[in-house]
Amino acid sequence: MSSIRKRGNKYQVQVRTQGQKITKTFNKLSHARRFSVYYENKILLGNHLQTLNKNLSLKDLINKYLKEITPLKKGKDREQQRLNRLLKEDLVNHKIYKLNTKDFIEFKNRRIKDGHRTCRYDLALLHHIYNTAIKQWCYPITHNPLSNIQKPKCNPPRERRLNDNELKYILNHNFKNKSMKNIIELAIETGMRKSEILSITNDDIKDNYILLSDTKNGSARKIPLTTKVKEIINKSKLPFSISCNAVRLNWSRMIKKAGIVDLHFHDLRHEAISRFFEKGLSIPEVSLISGHKDVRQLMRYTHLRINNLINKLN
Repeated sequence: MSSIRKRGNKYQVQVRTQGQKITKTFNKLSHARRFSVYYENKILLGNHLQTLNKNLSLKDLINKYLKEITPLKKGKDREQQRLNRLLKEDLVNHKIYKLNTKDFIEFKNRRIKDGHRTCRYDLALLHHIYNTAIKQWCYPITHNPLSNIQKPKCNPPRERRLNDNELKYILNHNFKNKSMKNIIELAIETGMRKSEILSITNDDIKDNYILLSDTKNGSARKIPLTTKVKEIINKSKLPFSISCNAVRLNWSRMIKKAGIVDLHFHDLRHEAISRFFEKGLSIPEVSLISGHKDVRQLMRYTHLRINNLINKLN
């Protein structure tokens, strides 16, 4: 069904079936063999040979992924932002049949300057887009050019904690959206994620806990209704009439105006979990509230204040 011939320093593959023929030339024999095996397997499975549309670009794959795959994910808002940013890269305008591993290595070297973690996320997302095109959409793409790219190591876990002056400013800031203060207080008191806070309805408020049925890891969890949390809930109109993106913009404007450096909204979750431990809660107790199933992940969010430890030791 297929044959490989050496022509000069290159290798030509020919695949034939039912009057159809596909021919492709490679610089490496291993790539030629991979192409040959791929199409032989397709024939054995009863699939017709298809040639890749030479007008198909990476932008086309990303837009299809945005439309069909991203909306099904829990983190769809963040992924949508990431993909929309990727769509601004010159790389996405290239045709799929012309893109190779070298192109994505060059992309990696450019992107890594903005941070190892974001670069790693971008590479992983592009890798999955290719795999989806090959395995789910059955596009005749012979291999994933990102498979052999080593992803950069992530930066060390963040250790950012709020100090008293920052907390005082944030809670007294005059936000344009009046719900922001309650949302921030809930984040600090409960360790809930931004999306979880915005999803709370009155039906989720029980006698002594908040029921989160739709969480990041897919498992429902209960958030204790402390006196402070009850006070915040009672003065809030649920669900909060503000989007995740609006919270992000309000937070960014406030941080910029205050001159507060390197503080993300998600750091409030770090702050809450660290405070739980400082109050004496055990690892199982904190994990019930935070929803962490892996203790190693939980400890990444935990940064105790050294002064508190000294006071305990004394």
